[in-house]
Amino acid sequence: MNIQRLNSSDADFWSKLNKRLAWDSSSDKVIFDTVNSILSDVKNHGDSAVIEYTNTFDRMSATSITELEIPAERLQQALNAISPEQRSALEKAASRIKNYAQHQKMESWSYIEADGTVLGQQVTALDRVGLYVPGGKAAYPSSVLMNAIPAKVAGVPELIMVVPTPDGEVNELVLAAAAISDVDKVFSIGGAQAVAALAYGTETVPQVDKIVGPGNIYVATAKRMVFGTVGIDMIAGPSEILVVCDGKTDPDWIAMDLFSQAEHDEDAQSIFICPDADFIEKVANSIDKLIEDMPRADIIRASMEGRGAFIQSQDIDDAIAIVNHIAPEHLELSVENADEVAKQVRHAGAIFLGRHTSEALGDYCAGPNHVLPTSRTARFSSPLGVYDFQKRSSLIGCSADGASDLGKVASILAHGEGLTAHARSAEYRIKD
Repeated sequence: MNIQRLNSSDADFWSKLNKRLAWDSSSDKVIFDTVNSILSDVKNHGDSAVIEYTNTFDRMSATSITELEIPAERLQQALNAISPEQRSALEKAASRIKNYAQHQKMESWSYIEADGTVLGQQVTALDRVGLYVPGGKAAYPSSVLMNAIPAKVAGVPELIMVVPTPDGEVNELVLAAAAISDVDKVFSIGGAQAVAALAYGTETVPQVDKIVGPGNIYVATAKRMVFGTVGIDMIAGPSEILVVCDGKTDPDWIAMDLFSQAEHDEDAQSIFICPDADFIEKVANSIDKLIEDMPRADIIRASMEGRGAFIQSQDIDDAIAIVNHIAPEHLELSVENADEVAKQVRHAGAIFLGRHTSEALGDYCAGPNHVLPTSRTARFSSPLGVYDFQKRSSLIGCSADGASDLGKVASILAHGEGLTAHARSAEYRIKD
């Protein structure tokens, strides 16, 4: 396989790396205009617009939104119908995700100053959240668990899930995951029209406060355009994995770990960094050997040849410096003393420690969320978590003495800004 080779010692290394990392998440004008029209129609015409777009794009024949609502009994039916092995796997994954999420929950706090003034922070859950889940053949029950369970742990009272069912095709695992995650309502709608229904509300679909979950370019564009009316989790780009290895791991393991993200789609990015040139060749040989047995070999090949890279670093410290520049979605540290090496990592969505920790475990059942920042946004963003479904209000309660003392400070600063009413409001409470 023809995968780009880079060497951190080369003078043009950083320019070549940046070119390889470049990804444009913006939509073209045709997609933008299409989504804008759909959003406007749903905002102005509610249920009727949602039905029209659903029938057109998903080849359905609904006459009302109620026909597109999937009742709780149907979710439970799906849970009961899947195989015992599938149910056990979903329930174990859900339990681990919930346990991890419990550790993220923020609590309200306050303290009292010497003069009796109370300061603090009140933490409350969002009232209602919308969860977008891809449907049809590209169905991801793991996404249901990863998005719904943290919301419920945060205390969100109502979770509305939308999932397209093109040609009436329903994924039983997705519905089963919704049952396990205590999703409150499910509608079989998708695309930009589903995002619009959640963002603006219709006669039947409740308006939410935040929309989370993955989708195609139309869904991502719609989420970007409704941000401000509602909150969103993030605008996710293609999947990414970066593996750092010291040359002591089975090269077949490294190759398959790189495949695990490359098989998502042709735009996914798999990068391998190692200071050992001979080991890089061993991994390259493993890739050429293992690709033949991959059902999605064409996608993997296109991904790795189009966006993948092998990087020879000077040493592990140099490799971590490159990692911090790339800020990958998934980072595997397949090295000795991985926990110590991880302390040098400043930018990564999720860090997988040691040779035995494959990224795939994080996708499904380890516990931490698999909704992660992509396209170098890990420099300033974090994984989805309970905190994304909670908000914080500042608490300020002045005693008479506190209001008098702070009023003097506020008065000076307000006059300095030319805001007389601010100053006098504070001055009224200053003791003589």
